[in-house]
This record gives sequence, structure tokens and C-alpha cells, in this order.
Amino acid sequence: MENCLGCRLANEKERVFIIYENDHVACFLDHVPHHPGHTLILPKRHKVEVTEFSEEESLSIMKASQLVAQAVQALYEPNGITICQNGGIYNELTHYHMHVIPRNEEADRFGELFYGKAEVEQNSESLEETQEKMIACINRLLE
Repeated sequence: MENCLGCRLANEKERVFIIYENDHVACFLDHVPHHPGHTLILPKRHKVEVTEFSEEESLSIMKASQLVAQAVQALYEPNGITICQNGGIYNELTHYHMHVIPRNEEADRFGELFYGKAEVEQNSESLEETQEKMIACINRLLE
């Protein structure tokens, strides 16, 4: 779908910082990360709800979320990782997307993130730096 921002992002028709992809999904850094490593996982084919996936697509998304979570844990050692997706009227992208969000107790305003009240915190590294680290870590994990 040409008019779908999620389709354009997942298929790299817009600028994204891809850290992993396969035939079914694209994993890229959130352009305004909650913490370094905050990643979005989108199917390459247009899907809106989790109920629309084939078994193969579902497995691909879950395996990608595990891989990204492993990389985030190895690189950033957060206190925890939240993996979530919003459906229905809460899906502001109108394309299925899953968040993998590292969380740290001392600087966590997580609830504010979803209510649009969180102030954007200056992260210690650029998206390019995070991308390089994440790609290298994921490649090591896949060896």
C-alpha cells in the first residue's frame, strides 16, 4: 500500500535505521527512542492487526523480537525490556508494529511515552551509533 507509512518504512521507502530484516519483517530503531535500542518490528506486507498474520509471519515477528531483545540486553543491560503492540484505535501507524523497549528504573517515564507526555530525553548516542552496535551484536548472535 503506497499510502501506508508503515509499508513505506518496512520496505525502506522512507529513511529508517534497519538493524535486522528477513523476508517477512523489518526491524529498525524508533526515530525518537525511549532509550537507546528502542526498536520497532513491522511486517513487510501490509497488516494492521495481530489477528491477520499467517503462522509463518507470526513466528517471524516473535523470533525477531527475541533476537532484538537479546541484542538490547547484551549491549545496554537495561533493568528490563517491554515488548508491546497497540491495536485498534491505539495503533497510530495503521500498520502493525511491535515495540521492543529497553527500560531503566532510574530514568523511566514509560507510561508517559504512550500518553504523549514524555519529554524527549537526549540519548548518549546517535541513531547511527546505536544501529552500528545493534547490527554487530545481532550478527554475532546469528553466528
